[in-house]
Amino acid sequence: MSMTKNPALDFDTIIIGAGFGGLRALHEMRNQGKSVRLFDAGSDVGGTWYWNRYPGARTDSEAWAYCYSFSKELQDEWDWPERMPTWDQVQAYLAHVADKFGLREDIQFNTTVQSCIYDEASNQWIITTSDGKSYRCRYFISAVGWFAVAMQPPFDMGNFKGEWYMSSKWPKEEVDFRGKRVGIVGSGSTAVQILPLVAKQAAQVTLFQRTPNYVMPGRNHPLDDTDREAIKTNYESIWKQVRNQVFAFPMDDSPLTYDSVDDVQRRKVFEYGWEQGGFRFLFETFADMLTDERTNKAAAEFVREKIRSIVKDPATAELMCPKYPIALKRPPLGNFYYESFNRPNVRLVDVSKHPLIASTEKGLKTDLEEFEFDIVIFAIGFDAVTGPLTHMEVRGRGGELVRDKWDGGPRTHLGIVMDGFPNMFIITGPQTPFSNVPPVVDAAVDWIGKAIAKADREGADVIEVSPEPVEGWVALMQEMLDATLLGGATELRSWFMGANVEGKTHAPLFYFGGAAAYFDEIDKSLASDFAELEYARAQELAKA
Repeated sequence: MSMTKNPALDFDTIIIGAGFGGLRALHEMRNQGKSVRLFDAGSDVGGTWYWNRYPGARTDSEAWAYCYSFSKELQDEWDWPERMPTWDQVQAYLAHVADKFGLREDIQFNTTVQSCIYDEASNQWIITTSDGKSYRCRYFISAVGWFAVAMQPPFDMGNFKGEWYMSSKWPKEEVDFRGKRVGIVGSGSTAVQILPLVAKQAAQVTLFQRTPNYVMPGRNHPLDDTDREAIKTNYESIWKQVRNQVFAFPMDDSPLTYDSVDDVQRRKVFEYGWEQGGFRFLFETFADMLTDERTNKAAAEFVREKIRSIVKDPATAELMCPKYPIALKRPPLGNFYYESFNRPNVRLVDVSKHPLIASTEKGLKTDLEEFEFDIVIFAIGFDAVTGPLTHMEVRGRGGELVRDKWDGGPRTHLGIVMDGFPNMFIITGPQTPFSNVPPVVDAAVDWIGKAIAKADREGADVIEVSPEPVEGWVALMQEMLDATLLGGATELRSWFMGANVEGKTHAPLFYFGGAAAYFDEIDKSLASDFAELEYARAQELAKA
């Protein structure tokens, strides 16, 4: 058969999402001379940090590695104000990146993408936005991130006469908590950040907890000029640390194991990690915390002792002590979270056995008790990682939907490409490392850029991964999960197993082999000159 004349391309590349992944991809495509358009639903850059502007929102990665590494000039000129930056500090950084590299001229804000459909006849992606307009491109890059689809309240809030908010869609206008009765639904990372700030203003705060968490002390602090100078002077070694650290953090993994020290030394090691703050308790203490039950048990009991020593009311402290292995759920970082429960205006309510079942005119209720509030905040998580693409209409060859392809769990190669979806790339998608995001973005976009550059060199216009590497990658995800204690996360309804969403298949959403091993996989693919990818000319495929 002969091909009909293809409709004209509007852009070589279309990208969705103006967070870390999208901006980095936009810069890369422009450097390759591609015409490109980036769509984002927000009114400015930031991605996750545009939407999640709730009180206390900040990173849990240290600032000097929660950034791009592709430009020495960029890292040398930017000054971070704090160890763990707030949402607006991260957004200011991304705005600076957009301005520095002149990216805004290729970004269309306030635009929601409704469908992304591969047109086989023309070998083009058709991207349709909420205003009904469609755009044709050769390459489609999804940079929608992990947290674009928020979990909705489990019951209708129409009865409630007060104010209610979702942490994931926080208003730009300031919310006034002074003298108010506030209910916070959730006890994960977001609630841990919100509670201490709201408790300082509100007359009374009630936090509803289903599952307690191991909250690590954030130990956040301002950075002064001396700190910043030291960071910039040592950036080469910092990025080397990031490249070799299991979660891509700027720290050195501990060489110690459970059997390499005695009980007294073990406690000293844990105390050191606790005082360092951040995730250093997990990584700079013992190398086998996620693989040896004895180490994990000792670490878990150490944190429980800390909770009991901080929270004055014994009954409240015990409710806050997790009984499962540490790191089975992602530990939040807190700044005075446990201490907040010593305030007379803060109450903890356990809803593990008696969940919230409805709203009332005055507040919320379980089957045991009614609660009156002026303001209710839902911090209940996301249909994470796969949700952003499965909630959108994304169709590949034969009209196959991503949501159908991933019905039994995500299926990708390197977390970047899928068979049956030619010329489509995913940044920070499923089956990439559960780790500090920006370094993974840099590696993935570099890989995507080089994959497309090869097509240009060879005169190819179709890039598609073979099914076999995808099968191998899916099998590897399970194999790596089985080598750790993380398999039990499903029972805890952990989001990184997809277990927090009713009806969602429980499958590992991440590469649990560590960021360093993932970077090795990327390097291996580059060294093979993309042996796992098939390059072709659409015209020749049509004749076949």
